[in-house]
Amino acid sequence: MGTTRVLETLLTATPIETARDTQWVQDAVRLYHEPLTLYAVRLAGSVERGHDAVQETFVRLCQARREELEGHLKEWLFSVCRSRALDLKRKECRMIAMAEPEARSKPAEAEPLAAVERNETRALLAEHLHALPPNQQEVIRLKFQHGLSYKEISTVTGLTVSNVGFLMHTGIATLRAKMR
Repeated sequence: MGTTRVLETLLTATPIETARDTQWVQDAVRLYHEPLTLYAVRLAGSVERGHDAVQETFVRLCQARREELEGHLKEWLFSVCRSRALDLKRKECRMIAMAEPEARSKPAEAEPLAAVERNETRALLAEHLHALPPNQQEVIRLKFQHGLSYKEISTVTGLTVSNVGFLMHTGIATLRAKMR
């Protein structure tokens, strides 16, 4: 669901107290919809569950008090989204699920050699990243895909800042060793 549709759905379905708060929610959706969706889809294990988690995150934002979230909105959004995505994944694991169709990939077009090598390197890195323990994968993705600081990652995951640093160091060291 696109950002515009998310905004329309939120603003019609959820009462927001003031025009100032409406603009605040709109700004939050524009800034964080895409990064939250990428994060949630990865955590939840499916596109549908990821979209549901993000939608519920923004519904909770509409219900939250703006003054309580000032200064740490990003961490709050990622934390709520994480919690909801993991809840949806756990719930789905308990149910007998039908096999989801494979995602269709675009056919490869002719690319210069350098672009092909970059794509191969990225694919290899993604493969090695996927082989890391889930907690290392998560902190690395939050840092490099979503640009969160160690402190923000700590808030999102509930880990200590030093634990985040340890997981980050261990994960990156493992990736470096495997990429050699």
